[in-house]
Amino acid sequence: MPKRPKSPESDHPKVKGGPEESGRKQAGLGRRDFVKLVGGTGVAVTAGVLTKEALLPAESNAQAAAGRRGIGPGPVNITLRVNGEDKDVAVEPRVTLLDVLRDRLHLTGAKKVCDRGTCGACTVIVSGKAIYSCTMLAIDAANSSADILTIEGLAPEGQLHAVSAAFVDNDAQQCGFCTPGFVMACKAYLDAQPNPTYEQVKAALGGNLCRCGTYVGVRKAVLDAAMRMKGGRS
Repeated sequence: MPKRPKSPESDHPKVKGGPEESGRKQAGLGRRDFVKLVGGTGVAVTAGVLTKEALLPAESNAQAAAGRRGIGPGPVNITLRVNGEDKDVAVEPRVTLLDVLRDRLHLTGAKKVCDRGTCGACTVIVSGKAIYSCTMLAIDAANSSADILTIEGLAPEGQLHAVSAAFVDNDAQQCGFCTPGFVMACKAYLDAQPNPTYEQVKAALGGNLCRCGTYVGVRKAVLDAAMRMKGGRS
């Protein structure tokens, strides 16, 4: 079988650091360097051309991260502040707050339904804000010293919080599976907006889904709870 003739360039081996390589360096980041940098720093390219200058802060962050000691993949010891008590658990860094609450701390009020941050059944209050617990890593909650409130800690044992009582009186639940998430979302909302209108409540609870369709009862319950929390109704 005849051999392919050598091209004129093959007679002249490339010299490292020669004009061709220098030209590539002057052109900017190479493809391999770009992939390494983006993959290591989580930089998102949304539109347009990403220049070398735009990557400089990310490159600096990557170098800083390389100097820090990583954690995992095995369990690490963390402390979560849940319902006013410190809870020590050993969990892998990938475990969500929802899984720790349900599987390790046996607080099963928050429900695992979509596990995608879309239905709201897992809503808890973290440092005053309603959070989908399926989207938050337990280790992040621990590192931020977050104050976590679940429906189990909403009121003393044997009593109902004003929001929970309003749900009962306004038939705001049917199967009840989504109810804990709704109650926690409503509690967080009323803490921030104690005098809402019906339309404001409707918009505010758009992140929680009820498969039984009890939205009208839920909205009425929120308005009722607002009066109760202000002392307007016992």
